[in-house]
Amino acid sequence: MIKNFLFAMALLSLALASGCAKGGNGIVPPSPSVTISITSPADTNASAIYPTQVVTLTAAISNSTATSVTWSLSGGGTLAAGTSPLTETYTAPSGPASGVTVTATLVGDTSVSGTETITVIDVTTTVSPNTLTVGSGLTQQFSAVPLPNAAPLTFTWTCTANGVACANFSPAPGATAATAVYTAADSCTGNCVQIAAASTLDPTACTTTTNCTIAKVSLAQTRVNGSYAFRFSGYDNSGKAIAVAGSFIANNGTILGIEDMLSSSGWAQYTISSGSYTPIASADPNSNNSGTLTLTTGVSPDSFQVVLDSAGDVEMIEADGQGTGSGIAEKQSTFSSTTDQTFAFGFTGVDSAGNRVGYAGLIPMNGSGQIVGGLMDVNDNGQSTNSICGAPPCTVTGTYQQSNSGVWQLLLTAPVSMTFDFFVANGTSGASNPLTMYAISNNPGTNPAVSGTMVLQDSSKTYNNAAFNGASVSALTGANGTNANVALTLGSTDGNGGFSGQFDQNNAGTILSSVQFPSATQTTSPYTYAASSSVTGRYIFQMLGNPGASPVAAPIPFVLYASGANRGFLLDQSSPSVMTGTMNQQGKGGATDILSNSELSGTYAAATTGSGASGVDPIAANLLLTYANTGTCTPGCTNVSGTEYQVINENILSITPLAGAIGPNLFLSSGVGPIALTAPAANYVIYVVDTSGACSLQNPVCAIQDFLMIDEDKTNPNPSIIFARQ
Repeated sequence: MIKNFLFAMALLSLALASGCAKGGNGIVPPSPSVTISITSPADTNASAIYPTQVVTLTAAISNSTATSVTWSLSGGGTLAAGTSPLTETYTAPSGPASGVTVTATLVGDTSVSGTETITVIDVTTTVSPNTLTVGSGLTQQFSAVPLPNAAPLTFTWTCTANGVACANFSPAPGATAATAVYTAADSCTGNCVQIAAASTLDPTACTTTTNCTIAKVSLAQTRVNGSYAFRFSGYDNSGKAIAVAGSFIANNGTILGIEDMLSSSGWAQYTISSGSYTPIASADPNSNNSGTLTLTTGVSPDSFQVVLDSAGDVEMIEADGQGTGSGIAEKQSTFSSTTDQTFAFGFTGVDSAGNRVGYAGLIPMNGSGQIVGGLMDVNDNGQSTNSICGAPPCTVTGTYQQSNSGVWQLLLTAPVSMTFDFFVANGTSGASNPLTMYAISNNPGTNPAVSGTMVLQDSSKTYNNAAFNGASVSALTGANGTNANVALTLGSTDGNGGFSGQFDQNNAGTILSSVQFPSATQTTSPYTYAASSSVTGRYIFQMLGNPGASPVAAPIPFVLYASGANRGFLLDQSSPSVMTGTMNQQGKGGATDILSNSELSGTYAAATTGSGASGVDPIAANLLLTYANTGTCTPGCTNVSGTEYQVINENILSITPLAGAIGPNLFLSSGVGPIALTAPAANYVIYVVDTSGACSLQNPVCAIQDFLMIDEDKTNPNPSIIFARQ
């Protein structure tokens, strides 16, 4: 009895104690609080305010019936009024300032307040393109971007050649503009021309490279000069596939070389007996970036419309009225035949019946002329088991040597007897810039006629699942009957067999846009990757499909032969589209990167990478992308201008001024987004591949170096992948 009484008293005491602590309803009310944020301009970073910038601060009150605050300021700058219900305007000082604190105190209870710390930073600038060559008498456009991106896009430009004002440069000294134009009319050597853009908020910023990234320009008699390797693929006027690979030497206007050609007539080798490169009219702002290239062999294709990037690489489309196609020419490097090294490769072409065929594999060269222990997969018209490769992966053996003509050759004895010529293109032995070579079969006979690319494999990697851990962009081209099938994928590998991301696909006019994979309903994700047990670099990736369809369309198995971490050559294993392409490591600095439209600013050379069908109309273009941060483009758009060259119906070269815009905050952190052209009208999606470094609010030097794009217009059954590079 006594125990029960004491227990009841204990419960009563506990209840009374709880009631005293929590109030009448037993719940402790939350304390009032005030938080401050910058609400205009949108997405403004309080740690990167530019001098004299005006921002709107908004206070949010929680857990209180109060409706106003008192504003106060500690540090540089000014507040507009000091007291306002919930908003205040802050104007930054004319120079840098740190530790600026804005405080909002609750009216009626001065013990409750919130703060926002503001840092005012110098306006730094970067000029794009940053390093390039300008041909004598030619014109190059430059654009500038400030950091913070919201700073005014008005710059005072300077151009000097060996310390003396450039002979022909616009805008004039003292004038302000967002872009500039330089015409090469100076005489000096090396990176002797320097072009800088100083913000009008800090006109002395370019006295040091700390606050101003200066473009370094070298001068040349002609931009196409030196030794080049090139590749080209397309179709003749009868719709028959054609491929070319070769090399040439351009010596101040004189071009000589050699090329291999695959056509409906078979294989042939031709001497490039002469040729020329002619820029477009020197008065055109694109004259340094485009022109016509002629490689005289006596057969077509022999005339090309070309565009040049800042490194001098030549992107080309056929312009002789004899067919359609595209390709690239790059400065040649050197190949050490006595080094033990392995090359990953991807080849595409047609079999003897004209069906699409794709190869992917590895070619180990042992330094003594032998190829031992190679691997290869083949998809011939949707069949992975075929006359070339009976049971994939099949073994590759053979030899390699240099022929009398100076061309390198692969002489394979397995999986079947076949030979290839290859031409050394660019790159080195380093993993960041691997040696690249262009190959073409030179005795197709009963074997398919194929051509493509070989890339030096990074030998420092153990090619297990852990070797693939990060972001990549994959570009795939195939054929859906007589039409084209293309796709771009931004994927993330987790180092443990998991693959996720998004893709866009245009399959003969059927569009899948921004498809996220796996979908939320795929709780056991079918999107995986797996390394071969031999860890040589062969992987199986599950890609594409349609996780959002009902019923769900399963992903397609692709074989990938790695040239390095998150990069290599892709080949679908079973579909009749025979989708082939590359996976490229997305060159961002890390998961914390911030990509914005401002990093797109610059001049790009762009062209179709290849055609999955004869109906594709190849495109080459100079894209001038300029950043805008005012009006409807706040917090930032990119304006598109330039010139597009397109071959229509095999023989009509259309030249069209470009116009359009990329909407605000296109990228955020992913590097994927839409681009709409108003002239000529078209809708594309772009996938950023590489940047010049880690992109962040504190890194004004970062710029997007190259990206891929595909047409997403449903009216176009013959889309293509376009590659753009600064």
